[in-house]
Amino acid sequence: MRPKVKICGLTRAGDAILAAELGADYLGLNFYPGSRRCVGARRAREIAAAVAGAVPRPPRLVGIFVNQDRTLVEDMIAAVGLDLVQFHGDESAAAVAPFADRAIKVVRVAERAEARAFAGWDHVWGMLVDTARPGAWGGSGESWDFSSLAADRHPRTFIAGGLRPQTASAAIDAARPWGIDLCSGVEASPGKKDPELLRRLFEEIEDGESPPAA
Repeated sequence: MRPKVKICGLTRAGDAILAAELGADYLGLNFYPGSRRCVGARRAREIAAAVAGAVPRPPRLVGIFVNQDRTLVEDMIAAVGLDLVQFHGDESAAAVAPFADRAIKVVRVAERAEARAFAGWDHVWGMLVDTARPGAWGGSGESWDFSSLAADRHPRTFIAGGLRPQTASAAIDAARPWGIDLCSGVEASPGKKDPELLRRLFEEIEDGESPPAA
């Protein structure tokens, strides 16, 4: 079964439209000021409007936040029309709880993703497993042992970390995730997607069908 595909770190409307046309299920907009891919509310609205006007069934919009204030998250949900919010920092279960029905909680692993990584997060909409690297919250381009992804995982688990067109199929075979998340692996430079890499990604994973949405 083809996993869900999330293209993250979008900063340009054209890249978002292409990702949507190729079959992306989710588009990630980064609101963390420390990221080279950060966008403000105005740019995020422009991207959202462009995608909505370009494809019949636009992908769901995901806002990425890192240890940021609850009010900011709420403001961005309202201003941009975010469908989901991804908490990519050290947020506690209590901090995420007000957004649980639309929250993706990120856990970072050094090498292996074992069952304890998912403990305490049953209440969130989904989870994402990414590479843990000192001083980085994501987008490192480094991978982990995808075959270690615990069978006892959240039912909506995305994998990220070092994924690119030439490695995506092997990672999917190893982890059998609900979804995959790509950022730097389909970029020409931070925040600017490479059209050819995007096309190659979807060519690589086109076999099979997506699991049913929930």
